[in-house]
Amino acid sequence: MKALINYISGRTQITKKSIENTVELINQDCTIPFISRYRKEATGNLDEVEVGDIVNLKKEFEALQKRKERILKSLEEQEVLTAELKSKIDASDNLVELEDLYLPYKKTRKTKADTARENGLEPLAKIIMAQNANDLDFIAEKYTSKNVASAEEALEGARHIIAEWINERIDIRNALRNQYSRHAEITTKVVKAKQEDEDAQKFRDYFDWNEPLKRCPSHRLLAILRAEKEGFIKVKISVNEDRALDFMENKILKSDNECASQIEIAIKDAFKRLLAPAIANETLSNAKEKADDTAITVFAKNLQQLLLSPPLGEKTILAIDPGFRTGCKIVCLDKQGGLVHNETIYPHAPKNESTQAIKKISTLVNAYKIEAIAIGNGTASRETETLVKRIRFDRDVKVFVVSEAGASIYSASKIARDEFPNYDVTVRGAVSIGRRLSDPLAELVKIEAKSIGVGQYQHDVDQSKLKAALDRVVESCVNKVGVNINTASKSLLSYVSGIGEKLAENIVNYREENGSFPSREAIKNVPRLGNKAFEQSAAFLRIKNAENPLDDSAVHPESYSVVKKMATDLKVDIQDLIGNATLIKSISLEKYTTEKIGLPTLKDIVKELEKPGIDPREKAKMFEFDPNVKTINDLKEGQILPGIVNNITNFGCFVDIGIKESGLVHISQLTDGFVTDVNEVVTLQQHVKVKVMEVDLGRKRIQLSMNF
Repeated sequence: MKALINYISGRTQITKKSIENTVELINQDCTIPFISRYRKEATGNLDEVEVGDIVNLKKEFEALQKRKERILKSLEEQEVLTAELKSKIDASDNLVELEDLYLPYKKTRKTKADTARENGLEPLAKIIMAQNANDLDFIAEKYTSKNVASAEEALEGARHIIAEWINERIDIRNALRNQYSRHAEITTKVVKAKQEDEDAQKFRDYFDWNEPLKRCPSHRLLAILRAEKEGFIKVKISVNEDRALDFMENKILKSDNECASQIEIAIKDAFKRLLAPAIANETLSNAKEKADDTAITVFAKNLQQLLLSPPLGEKTILAIDPGFRTGCKIVCLDKQGGLVHNETIYPHAPKNESTQAIKKISTLVNAYKIEAIAIGNGTASRETETLVKRIRFDRDVKVFVVSEAGASIYSASKIARDEFPNYDVTVRGAVSIGRRLSDPLAELVKIEAKSIGVGQYQHDVDQSKLKAALDRVVESCVNKVGVNINTASKSLLSYVSGIGEKLAENIVNYREENGSFPSREAIKNVPRLGNKAFEQSAAFLRIKNAENPLDDSAVHPESYSVVKKMATDLKVDIQDLIGNATLIKSISLEKYTTEKIGLPTLKDIVKELEKPGIDPREKAKMFEFDPNVKTINDLKEGQILPGIVNNITNFGCFVDIGIKESGLVHISQLTDGFVTDVNEVVTLQQHVKVKVMEVDLGRKRIQLSMNF
């Protein structure tokens, strides 16, 4: 435990006491949302990010320990484990250093040095490395044999052994790592046979590219590596060879005789054949890992913003999945998102039945008392929006354009089939569009996060890291908002702290068999939902119109007695205390502190009492694109257009201006000043004004600016 605490402490600014208490909570199967929200006294008020860092570093440490155990076992089996080597391995807290210690004993394929040793040339290699012998040809002649025909072959074999020794020197490997880290160049060359391929053209900027690796931004490195993976370019990582060799010679050579000449040859061989390829691969791997982490961080920020997009709330919604030839699929949803009607209209080419379509939409709006219309932003979206806005409804019906990203993934998924077994993918897709307007979070959790389309190069980064990061974002958002246990889907419930897929299924089954949960206490009746799961989940599950008003708040049941005491002391009911700012401000928090409940928790409680169960998200707002811009051909340089930020990257943001192609606002065009983080200037779904700077019709690329 002490080693783990020291490991985490050395990599964060968190106190050891906070780390120790947090690790204990993690070992008790407590979740990140629960720990950060309801165990502030133990953690020292750590937030979700800090608790998440401890979780990650704990896993990292445990992986390091497992690797140490495997290495020590291997060394024992080889009977080469000395007390000194074991001490170095035990003291190592770095995976790279650990692998360097193990390198001389790694069981790999037979090397040139192994063959030379078998031919009895190791003593000759030691003589050369001593650097005080003369007439090496005469000495080498003594090591000839049936497998070593000449002195020249003997010297060559000795050099192979020396090259391997040099390769295994930790000081040299670390120094070269430093050189590669500071001075490595990334160079690309096009594969001429594929230069004219259509798919290769999107990578043509990298057909002949060169820059310092440390200056290569994450998005460019990932693009280059994708181009290499698809076979369009070759990538090389290199440093100045003369500088590297000079360093190695200064480190190794201690004389200027025949031995030195042989060692010089061995140094060049060690660098070119062993060290350079290995360190270059390691350097590129490290750069790729950093690029992955950057891309995943950007993706996670975008996903968080999208999941916390403003919901319209419980409204009757008519949703349209637009299309041309196949028509527009229409569904009508009740206030709980239930499907009450569906059909298809054909207002656009080739059928052009716009009059019938207008009449049908009007009829449905009246029949189902529709309050809002959601239109998918895919093919035929603008045309459908224009059609709908021509209709004069006899009530106030708001029209929204909704992102379709991932809707096709959902409509073909098992979740969608289970929800709507008697409907095809087009109906399911339209339902998803409508529900996204009502509650983006509740609907988007049904789709694999990386398929939602708010990142870049998500298929090129480490997939296990990506999944872990995005799952954590989804979990954080779901628990931040809270979940109505009596209406939530299995998908939404599965992300609640302490629940998971199986318990979510049990909750839904119990609800179907027994009706709505009347209280949080009743949640304990769900099969296999034990005390630990209840402790972790209860405060994130809401019961609307419950007898105890705290059941529809973020106050944890374990703190109900404190709230009851506050109300009793104020001579009011809990119901009268909730929302009464004057009474709440009069509470002296110090009076209610205990061994388990301190001021951080009490402050959260009174804050929640002021506005219990309040949704942290804003409300959905209507938006209108420029009606004169329907395709990329309608764009002209200098136009000022309304748009919606639909993706954020490290190099800028993409803006939906109402056509198929989104435009890029480069980071340099966001504002007057220097921008280091795009997220500090814009947020996902933000409504913005942009100026058209350049239109490349051939590549279908649009350059925009917000700095005008």
